[in-house]
Amino acid sequence: MAMPNDELFARLEEFYDALPRDGGHPEEFGGLTLFVQDGDGWPFYARPRRDASGPPSAADILAVRQRQRDLGVPEAFEWVHEQSPDLLPVARSAGLSVLEAPLMVLDPTALPAPSELSDIPVRIVDPASDDFCTDIAARRAVAAVGFAAAGTATGDAGPAERDTARVETTPEALAEELARAETGRRVTALAESAADGVLASGLAMRVGDAAEIAGVATLPVARRRGLGAAVTGALARRMLDDGVDLVFLSAGSEEIARVYLRTGFRRVGTACIAEPAAVLAP
Repeated sequence: MAMPNDELFARLEEFYDALPRDGGHPEEFGGLTLFVQDGDGWPFYARPRRDASGPPSAADILAVRQRQRDLGVPEAFEWVHEQSPDLLPVARSAGLSVLEAPLMVLDPTALPAPSELSDIPVRIVDPASDDFCTDIAARRAVAAVGFAAAGTATGDAGPAERDTARVETTPEALAEELARAETGRRVTALAESAADGVLASGLAMRVGDAAEIAGVATLPVARRRGLGAAVTGALARRMLDDGVDLVFLSAGSEEIARVYLRTGFRRVGTACIAEPAAVLAP
């Protein structure tokens, strides 16, 4: 039975607040909390403070943006619209471009097997494997190529572009990946063919009994074959098998959300993902 929305959104807020504390520390700016990465790894975001007495102001946003510039990290903000409905117009007035992404939660009873979604096999990366470093590099390279050509349309970029995008994982980044993989806090899935190697990838990030699926990407040349859905399904199944009872994700668009509907996810709200608006040249 689905949980009430109030309970669901409360659990999502707990997750979003807890996830970056595993590898970073919070700094408060009025109604916002900026999570600052400690050491190597992908920089975090700013979110509304859970204990704030009111919504964040434009001044709070500007202060966070200045701090992010000082740190040399992306000026990134995230929040759930249903929890902070007043923030959307304020963010836009402060110079941010906001993506309103479908926020989706898994119905475990509607989750198909990955083999029902694609004929390309999907495997979960084993942190004990000698190929762990290679697998993580492949996940990152596929994501780099896939997200550079957003959407679900097919394209020309394929294995050659993936191999060009592959970069050596630093010892610090690999240690961070390995530590999280060994404890089940981060799980990587790869869709791989014998002829062309890794064609799609994604990861699940776990905090307690909740997990977010993110970074699902497919090489443009391999799209429209169910690979993104199969990777998502494999990650969701692994999370359920590991005892997670809340699996969710944010889709990049309504079109992409339809892919996740095939894997048993349903829309419950809107995740707002903001960054500085592009400045048009005069």
